[in-house]
Amino acid sequence: MMFRPSIFSLITLSAGSVRSVSGLSTAASAGTKVAGARNLGGSDLVVSEACLGTMTWGVQNSQEDAFEQIDYARSMGVNFIDTAELYPVPLTAPEWRAGATEEILGEYIKKIGPERDELIIASKIAGFFPNSPVAAARTVPPTDPPPNGRLDTKSVQMACDASLRRLQTDRIDLMQIHWPDRYVPVFGQTEFKHDNKREDAVAIEETASALRDMIEEGKIRYIGLSNETPFGVCEWVRATEKLGIRDKLVSIQNSYSLLDRRFDSELAEVCDNYNIGLLPWSILAGGLLSGKYREGKNPSPNSRFIKYEDYMTRWCPSTASEETIYAANEYSRIAEEAGMSPTELSVAFCRTRRFISDAGSVIVGATTMDQLKENLAPFDGSTATLDEDVLAAINEVHMKCRDPSCIL
Repeated sequence: MMFRPSIFSLITLSAGSVRSVSGLSTAASAGTKVAGARNLGGSDLVVSEACLGTMTWGVQNSQEDAFEQIDYARSMGVNFIDTAELYPVPLTAPEWRAGATEEILGEYIKKIGPERDELIIASKIAGFFPNSPVAAARTVPPTDPPPNGRLDTKSVQMACDASLRRLQTDRIDLMQIHWPDRYVPVFGQTEFKHDNKREDAVAIEETASALRDMIEEGKIRYIGLSNETPFGVCEWVRATEKLGIRDKLVSIQNSYSLLDRRFDSELAEVCDNYNIGLLPWSILAGGLLSGKYREGKNPSPNSRFIKYEDYMTRWCPSTASEETIYAANEYSRIAEEAGMSPTELSVAFCRTRRFISDAGSVIVGATTMDQLKENLAPFDGSTATLDEDVLAAINEVHMKCRDPSCIL
């Protein structure tokens, strides 16, 4: 029997402006709209401004729900879908099974046949994870007892092959490293604790070399990072330059929202200089920034923080810090005074960040179709703007409560 631990406890513009491409299809086929088309990082991958997130598929959402979400997103010009071998979440859900989300997406890919070429598919390989049920799920049947999840050559190869099998596709357009093999503060942690550093960490160059082999075999096309630090990004640039695949490193997926603006400084500079686009995750802080958990509201019993109070505790209304709740309420107030919904303000803020608008894409997910329609409504190909007085009000709250949900 496999133990399902909390991962947190274990890992202490317009289409006409994009560059011309050749070879494999990098965007939707002729005549198919890609809303807010842009090149991802320095690559030839032409992606929509919004990227459809999938992490609830298989727990909060069924395959039928997922298919409806994809069809709607595509009708709105979204051609970019992000998943991971770890998904769905939370891992504590009784029905959780690693790879279930990829399997659902794979059934959709199978259903649409040649239309698969209209999509940009991204997935992620899990990083350091002792006794990992995610690594176990790379084999059929799952390996028992679960092996440690690492980013060595064999593990990367097995993860890629397992994702290809589940996705029922011959290539993954963007393969990302979900979090590093080495110790780093992740998922809201901010303090580097020297005693947690491990001497057996797999070298970034080994992981990069394994991904290069997958590229040469045609199994993946580009490389992305996730939950990385400025040091990590620079080391990845150095390693990929040495291996001759610097042009394949194109994106980073880190937390970014009104409640977590850590990307604004050092990472923004690093990624700008290396032309690496940001794919922000949890732009609504797990739903807290949607306003639906405010006093007097009545969120659905299926809402994330009602159904899973032990998940994303830094944003869960019953466990978040007073500063986090205060800031979320203030951002809702600013939105209302500007004639916007809290969701619209949160989305607009992310859309106006240069490290996203120039070469990135905004990850948008939902558990209901009404949520998805509201979240995708701004992504109609228009340019996002926020008045200077609205930005000033946002920054005033930020300076009072800077990244309040982050922890030591």
